Amino acid sequence: MWACVLEINGWRRHRRDVPLAGYKELFRELAESGPGTFGELDSAGARSVLRRFSDAWFAAAKRRREGDSSARFPRRRRGVMPVRWYHGTFGLDERRVRIPVVKGRPPLWVRLAREVPYPVDQIRSVTLLCEGGRLFLDVTAEVPVATYAPGEGPDPGRVAGVDLGIIHPYAVAGPDGEGLLVSGRAIRAEHRMHLADTKTRRRAVAHRAPKPGQEGSRRWRRYRRRARLVEGRHRRRVRQAQHEAAGMVVAWAVEQRVGVLKVGDPRGVLDIDAGRRHNLRLRQWQIGRLRQVLEDKATQAGIVVDPVNERGTSSTCPACLRRVPKPRGRTLTCPHCRFSGHRDLVAAAIIATRTPGGGPTTSTAVVLPEVVTHRRAGRHLPGAGRSRRDPRRPLVAARGSVGLRRPAPPPPGDGESLANRRGFTTPSDPR
Repeated sequence: MWACVLEINGWRRHRRDVPLAGYKELFRELAESGPGTFGELDSAGARSVLRRFSDAWFAAAKRRREGDSSARFPRRRRGVMPVRWYHGTFGLDERRVRIPVVKGRPPLWVRLAREVPYPVDQIRSVTLLCEGGRLFLDVTAEVPVATYAPGEGPDPGRVAGVDLGIIHPYAVAGPDGEGLLVSGRAIRAEHRMHLADTKTRRRAVAHRAPKPGQEGSRRWRRYRRRARLVEGRHRRRVRQAQHEAAGMVVAWAVEQRVGVLKVGDPRGVLDIDAGRRHNLRLRQWQIGRLRQVLEDKATQAGIVVDPVNERGTSSTCPACLRRVPKPRGRTLTCPHCRFSGHRDLVAAAIIATRTPGGGPTTSTAVVLPEVVTHRRAGRHLPGAGRSRRDPRRPLVAARGSVGLRRPAPPPPGDGESLANRRGFTTPSDPR
């Protein structure tokens, strides 16, 4: 059906007519074609493909109006397209889903590997899609917002800041001197191992690859099928780790009774060319998915998510609010007031003071977390077990006193006595 729409628009473009891009125009063309035009595909499933084409067309048109010349209209043929059916058009019976077909044809039942984790009355739509050569059923359900006993729910007056990153997907600075660091090193390792494995497999079969326009052999088709399976498994692993990380943040926020999460928006750095290696890291970052997953889970828990401007948060001292050189490592050290602390937690603490839609300046006092909880996402990934350096180190460390404390003034004549205290360092006076 997707290919049919592309051919129709190709004919119209050849005749210099206006292409069919609107959903109503495409649906009118489908209705005039009559039933059975696309085999056993019913009108509800056909309309979902038309809506997907229309959304892709207008999204590309919007990007081109905004000056993005790299945006392309949907003109590429696709072998398999996702098909969606909404509530009332499909049936669900334990591990079986009845998919509607055209009149006069036997019903189509799809067996599932496990039961749907939502009640039938909460399911709003199901989408049949193919990923990595395997069929999946994507279920969309209406989940109620969590309820709490009086005095135990999220408090709108308690605000926490969330800083998004690559090494730490979420760094949270909350009230009462509490903080949370979620490690994403397992996710980064998964990206690296998948990239190295892909390069190795491509080099091994490069001499057997068919030329452009040449049909591949059965061995080449088997290799491509295996590559799609590996790619799909990699995407599912990363997606699962992202959900784990967001779940940790929301669970911590519920425990701390945080009612508002202010999330920094770092998408401005995507337009900066930082070299081949760092550009690859930014492409693998998936900022939009991290924000969307966190917002969905926070909304279900009754927590409000406000996106704010995070410009300058990683290069501003939270003690004196003066600009400092951005550190290369994880520790930020202020040359003006001798403050030292974790860079991501410093950014999260400053983000908590920002207002949605406000400017990048910070003029209010910053409350720094003194007790930080460390958690690791992606423990299901291979090689994400305990550390090689210290096998006794647990995956989730106990709460300990680290990282963002306001530095106390050093005693007279003893500028080095505080250097060994955990949480900040006090360098000696250069004078």
